[in-house]
Amino acid sequence: MANFLLEVGTEELPANFVPSAIAQWQSIIPQTLAEQFLTTEKIEVYGTPRRLAVLIQGLPAQQPLRVEEIKGPPAAAAFKDGQPTQAAAGFAKKQGVELANLEVRPTDKGDFVFVRKTIPGRATTDILTELIPQWIGKLEGKRFMRWGDGDLRFARPIVWLVALLDDTVLPIKLENGSDVVLSDRISRGHRVLHPEPVSIPSATDYANCLQSAYIAVDQTQRHDNIKRQIQTVAQRQNGYAEIYPDLLEEVTYLVEWPTAVVGKFEPEFLNLPVEVITTVMVTQQRYFPIFTAEDAKELLPFFITISNGDPAKSDNIAAGNERVIRARLSDGQYFYRADLAKPLESYLPQLEKVTFQEELGSVGNKVVRIKNIAAKITSQLQLNESDSNNIQRAALLCKADLVTQMVGEFPELQGVMGQKYASASGETEAVATAIFEHYLPRGAGDKLPQTLTGQVVGLADRLDTLVSIFGLGMLPTGSADPFALRRAANGVINITWTAELPLNLQQLLEQTVADFIAAYPNKANRDELLQQLQEFFIQRIRTLLQEDRQIDYDLVNAVLGENDPEYTERALKDLLDVRNRAIFLQEIRHNGKLAEIYETVNRSTRLAAQGDLDKQQLEPTSIVRPELFQKSSEQAFYDALVQLVPQTKASREQRNYQQLVEAIGQITSKVSTFFDGAESVLVMDENLDIRRNRLNLLGLLRNHARVLADFGAIVKS
Repeated sequence: MANFLLEVGTEELPANFVPSAIAQWQSIIPQTLAEQFLTTEKIEVYGTPRRLAVLIQGLPAQQPLRVEEIKGPPAAAAFKDGQPTQAAAGFAKKQGVELANLEVRPTDKGDFVFVRKTIPGRATTDILTELIPQWIGKLEGKRFMRWGDGDLRFARPIVWLVALLDDTVLPIKLENGSDVVLSDRISRGHRVLHPEPVSIPSATDYANCLQSAYIAVDQTQRHDNIKRQIQTVAQRQNGYAEIYPDLLEEVTYLVEWPTAVVGKFEPEFLNLPVEVITTVMVTQQRYFPIFTAEDAKELLPFFITISNGDPAKSDNIAAGNERVIRARLSDGQYFYRADLAKPLESYLPQLEKVTFQEELGSVGNKVVRIKNIAAKITSQLQLNESDSNNIQRAALLCKADLVTQMVGEFPELQGVMGQKYASASGETEAVATAIFEHYLPRGAGDKLPQTLTGQVVGLADRLDTLVSIFGLGMLPTGSADPFALRRAANGVINITWTAELPLNLQQLLEQTVADFIAAYPNKANRDELLQQLQEFFIQRIRTLLQEDRQIDYDLVNAVLGENDPEYTERALKDLLDVRNRAIFLQEIRHNGKLAEIYETVNRSTRLAAQGDLDKQQLEPTSIVRPELFQKSSEQAFYDALVQLVPQTKASREQRNYQQLVEAIGQITSKVSTFFDGAESVLVMDENLDIRRNRLNLLGLLRNHARVLADFGAIVKS
């Protein structure tokens, strides 16, 4: 068995491309080898800022010998009167076999001609020579570039190639116009610590040879080494380092020989908000801050940078980084003091000069819309005067920090600085906190707003964006969602669910759409816009229930309905109820209660479809005529339905779905007697009045069950 090494050496690669390329090769390489019938024992893919490499262990010398069976023309066309026709001769010639090797076999479509061919295995070296350019060429990424006078595109110019099958160089040529890169066994070491070429004797020597040239090729080891060094350095400063996963991932692919270097800054800068200092460190400089404790509330005047330079020059590296952060923090200090010189409210007029969206006007216009929607939510939730005042004040000020100098320099701090400046301006804690919280969640894994004021303002902001952008016809398509509308809709649903807000989203959409049409009468059709928003929210609910709550797809369909406007509207009118019903259905599927009532409800539902009973009807006394009963089973069925009415007609707060399922379970025996027992009836009786009466009984059971779910959408387990 042989071992193969490929290293593609480049100019410095973008940090975000390297892990993507590694993942792509981890998929592409095993797949293409399998397609060539080549087995392996192990495939390892490595990446650093200047190279991508793969080490494949346990390759055979050649493909295995294999036998293929090839189907040819129908026997009737291949042979006539027992003699081969031109069709048979052409097939044999194409396959490179004698006519005598053709076999006739029966198939489902009649007799056909077959041939069995023994195919010798190709040499692995030949296959690899063909595959390597494909592996390089199949890599995808943003902003690929061309260089020289050729058409080859890659993340950065390719400078060298190493291709070794054990200790033999595999001849590979990458042509890029007049620029040709030939494979060799010569790699490159660290730019500073080992600028000399590195000769690799054999494929399995790769990692050790590069290690001796100050290149840590294994990204997992680099990642763990960096993390370990950061923790050690922080402990030496009697502090705790906050290791942000995204930042750790980024620096892992920015260095080939990492060294954690500690730097310091003047303690006077600690008067700045912690968020300002950490934004400067993490977002702008890729530094790791050091805190006094694990709660990450109070900083020490130190930072950690991950150097790719000479560890012996760490003091010089630290000094250079200290000069940079000192300048950055000085700017931050100036912006902070300048912003605090006047109250947050005084920034509101400047919002009229900031465009939210060209056709929708300024951010100031958006603030007015947010306040109006927030007032509608406040009214729906029947909040008291104090909460209402806080919500209106927070809605008014929620975007004011966008025009401050600090947020102008550090956009990541919007909301954060609004909270700081609101507190400094004497606003209530509820208002200040809501200014920060209304942006939450900002991304995956982020927490949701915890205060009622923050929740309402956050909902209003998102609903305005959704209705306004949809109103312009700028719906998300595929992966394109420049206004993050999917995230906004998810935020509306998750905030409502988490805060247990009894929100009527349907009513809010109707009101907000009406306001949009009144303000922008020529932008959209009211009914079409409302339908688009309804469908969009239903899809987001569907996704969140299935993916986040792990509800089976058919149970989600059962609570949302499939092409059922009544169910769609019901879900949007009560987001808490649709979530609770889905979770409950999943629970009773697991404990077997759903299976106990499924057949009875489904059979009744199928037959009820032949009647004309309105699906909203629940009261049997107004539509069933007991005087038409011919069997005792009909009366028993009717009496059981009467007992269901108080449960299903109750408000959501009073309705108990567990009791409903238990009650339906008790009806099943009566329905079984109605269908199949000694007192069974023929539902489709010749007498139309009796038939309608019986179909109404079944329709009522269907309707009561629909209070929980559309059982027709549920797949039998």
